[in-house]
Amino acid sequence: MRRTIGNSGIEVNAIGLGCMGLTAFYGKPVEEQDGIALIHEAMERGVDHFDTAEMYGPHTNETLLGKALKGRREKVVLATKFGIVAPAHTGSKGALDGSAENCRRAVEGSLRRLQTDYIDLYYLHRLDPETPIEETVGAMARLVEEGKIRAIGLSEVSADSLRRAAKVHPIAAVQSEYSIFTRAIEETLFPALEELNTSLVAYSPLGRGMLAGAYQNGTRPEADDWRSVSLPRFEEENLNANRALADEVISLAGQKDVSASQLALAWVLAQNERIVTIPGTTKLANLISNLGAYSVDLTGEDLERLAPLAAKVAGSRYSDFGMKLVDA
Repeated sequence: MRRTIGNSGIEVNAIGLGCMGLTAFYGKPVEEQDGIALIHEAMERGVDHFDTAEMYGPHTNETLLGKALKGRREKVVLATKFGIVAPAHTGSKGALDGSAENCRRAVEGSLRRLQTDYIDLYYLHRLDPETPIEETVGAMARLVEEGKIRAIGLSEVSADSLRRAAKVHPIAAVQSEYSIFTRAIEETLFPALEELNTSLVAYSPLGRGMLAGAYQNGTRPEADDWRSVSLPRFEEENLNANRALADEVISLAGQKDVSASQLALAWVLAQNERIVTIPGTTKLANLISNLGAYSVDLTGEDLERLAPLAAKVAGSRYSDFGMKLVDA
């Protein structure tokens, strides 16, 4: 299933790979050789859209991806992000920097770590409230003119910010969390995406594992996993409630003889033809299973059955601090 990213002319297979978990946030990083092997296997199976960011590590995720893609760069669409200069969940002062100066500094570092002379899709990771979006996008537009990036993306912005940005330069994609469990942007952002011919790159389409059937038997993320310490949906009371909702997805998947992850990904792709998605995994078996979503057909009855779940999810996506940085 091929889809074009906004107005950029860049085509990708609809299911890509979010690389964050290989080195950051979800417990112990994978061994370098294992991460490289996974990326190579993904490419062999048709994955051609790889997503990373400066702050994943920081820097280690880009470095890993650069090593994995050495000699294979032209076969993939490479996306990375800038603008978070300290882990956002720490609340540390100066965590966001969308200035023209930081844009220039960041892209040069990313190009070096990724071992490439251009980035296909370059995002502002979070809106910097101290820097007008027009200034940030103007700096990114200059990178397009110089050939350092091919297309501009924004992450977790509001419809208003997207429209303001698009007056400076076309915005190829907005990256936001979107899944059976997370649908608020349908009312707020989707009309602007349609109006501006901008794609949605859906991250965490598996509800950070819950929609793939993880944590159903009383288990929870390990102590060194960001989900267990910073994400309200994984707090014990909320997690119990969300397990029951995930059971609905698992049950329907069983009736259709597909995996829960395949059902969840097929749901995302069925919502709009301008959506592509970047589920993350560190395991080849999960990656192979995810790609099976292309073969899943959802009926109108299936979609109606899943529709009420998002409104029942317990807990917000991020901490109070993190929620201030989305829909900005």
